[in-house]
Amino acid sequence: MDMKLLIVFIPFLVAVFLSRAMIPYILLISYKKRLFDPIDSRKLHKRIVPRLGGVAFAPIQCCLYAITTVVVYKVNFVPLNVATWEIFPMFTMLICGLAILFIVGIGDDLIGVNYKAKFAAQIFVACLFPLSGLWINNLYGVGLIVTLPAWIGMPFTVFVVVLIINAINLMDGLDGLCSGLVGLGCVVLGGLFMYYGAWLHALFAFITAGVLIPFFYYNVFGTIRRRRQIFMGDTGSMTLGYSIAFLSISFAMNNDYIKPFSEGAIVVAFSTLIVPILDVARVMYVRWRSGKSMFSADRNHLHHKFLRSGMSHRTAMLAILSLALFFCIFNIIMVEIISNNVVVLSDILLWIGFHFIFNRIFEKKMKEQKHIETANLTES
Repeated sequence: MDMKLLIVFIPFLVAVFLSRAMIPYILLISYKKRLFDPIDSRKLHKRIVPRLGGVAFAPIQCCLYAITTVVVYKVNFVPLNVATWEIFPMFTMLICGLAILFIVGIGDDLIGVNYKAKFAAQIFVACLFPLSGLWINNLYGVGLIVTLPAWIGMPFTVFVVVLIINAINLMDGLDGLCSGLVGLGCVVLGGLFMYYGAWLHALFAFITAGVLIPFFYYNVFGTIRRRRQIFMGDTGSMTLGYSIAFLSISFAMNNDYIKPFSEGAIVVAFSTLIVPILDVARVMYVRWRSGKSMFSADRNHLHHKFLRSGMSHRTAMLAILSLALFFCIFNIIMVEIISNNVVVLSDILLWIGFHFIFNRIFEKKMKEQKHIETANLTES
């Protein structure tokens, strides 16, 4: 096996082991201290469930990544050919941002944090990326725009990071959905980073994916065994959103120190986030059309639609993950064949078409069900 693959594979396995070891202790503490997710009309669960699973993510991500990179560089048994003076500030700011969101998330999960304070923290950590030299500097022809000047690209990057953090947070409404989407994104981007020789970014991607595997098991299958299910809470969703935002922007940035130039980078980079981002856009549009506040809470997200159609929780989760995987594969293939603008337009049309067909099928199903109920009442 290539030694460079071991640099990614071994920390991935260690991340799985550490996460598997930490989550039972988090469960134990949560039950002893009664730290549960509150039950209300918007929540899908109807029993007490701990929501501190996300406490395991950032510490393992940061510590394992730092230890691995130090060992690799000190031992120097594999030449990675990485310009550390360019890459090091980016990962330093990533770790700082994860630490800040970790603290804010724990505060929100334990005692609650004002949404304005959370939003301010998100903007602050988003600003750390441009400060480190990581920002979207090229749209690769999307919208007929190529190079972005710093005064546009840096604020745009801040907006994108905050959007991704909140999009991932809003997808955390179904067992396995948030961790599944981010895990899928990390595997796809990690594989692409390895293909382009960006081993440090691939390392972080697979460490994040490794951390999520045991959590996914407890989150989805924990109901089978009594007192084994756990939620990630805002601690997990915000740090995961920040992690996948870092990976996506790193892949999208036109920077030879990270990876070689690729024509479809901007489209491929955000393929893993198409479902949560377009779902947020759709929900905002629906709220605006109905005269509601665009930031008000409701049950109009994609997973809510699937559940109302009669799907089980697990089926809805798998359907959304399959949809995200389709967009990833579709975009990776199509950017090699057609222009980025056509691919983006195709994504939007496919998303609209999917909802149009789904709504028509759901309406037809509801009419048939109503007709059957009416016929039964008439007979009785």
